[in-house]
Amino acid sequence: MTLIDTHQHLIHRDRIAYHWTADIPALANGNFTAETYRHDLRGRPVGATLFMECAVDDADLAREAEIVASEMAAPGGLLAGQIASCRPERDAGFADWLDRAPELGIVGLRRVLHVVPDAVSRDTTLRRNLKELGRRGLPFDLCFYQRQLAGCALELVRDCDEQTLVLDHCGCPDIALGDFSAWARDIAAIARHEHVVCKLSGLTAYCAPGRHDADLLRPWFRHALDCFGSERMLWGSDWPVVNLGAGLAGWIDITRELLAPLSVLEREAICSGTARRVYRLGEQLKI
Repeated sequence: MTLIDTHQHLIHRDRIAYHWTADIPALANGNFTAETYRHDLRGRPVGATLFMECAVDDADLAREAEIVASEMAAPGGLLAGQIASCRPERDAGFADWLDRAPELGIVGLRRVLHVVPDAVSRDTTLRRNLKELGRRGLPFDLCFYQRQLAGCALELVRDCDEQTLVLDHCGCPDIALGDFSAWARDIAAIARHEHVVCKLSGLTAYCAPGRHDADLLRPWFRHALDCFGSERMLWGSDWPVVNLGAGLAGWIDITRELLAPLSVLEREAICSGTARRVYRLGEQLKI
């Protein structure tokens, strides 16, 4: 089970600012680098990674992508591309930023929408610019809380129906509260839109502290899989945020348990095949 990690954050605190980490002790200090990631793998089989933008302060948006692009060029690394940050609610500079995507190894983009007012997701400028991503063949990662799924998330999915959208963290289910039925209903509604892909990532961070084993997560995983199917599901670690839950190696071990009953083809799709297709990684990625 060799994985493509489609959700690897890197934190270069000595070069860029991440004010959102200040109130999260596990992430508030130090750097989280590619070397740290390899250490935290503890020998688990990840063949390639995609950097996921790390909600840097606006002033460092381009700087973050440039730093990651330089790391991608280093020999022997795992980085195969990056999902960069963008501000589609603003016209100024947006097209120019997309023009830089090829030179920076950008295979997708994201704007974290769960930390801004819901009105941002409903903004007509944002939706128009997201459709431009679709015309350029670039997927857009969606990050919404469970409470947003039935409202602004579903509205955006319906309106941006000619491009690939990736729903991060299975829609951020509130596993700690056990609110399964509402999440299950809303995930099913979003999954009916075939241009949406589900990212199996981040789940242990939404569990109660110390409670993040495969038995607890299995109903949530099975429902997402039943709704989306393996051809519309891909895997991500959400490292180092995963350290708030099971940790990188622990999440990979849980993933193994969750995927064990599936067929070889289903496991291959979730572990790497869907990621190759959605982010257009191509045959040059040898894993």
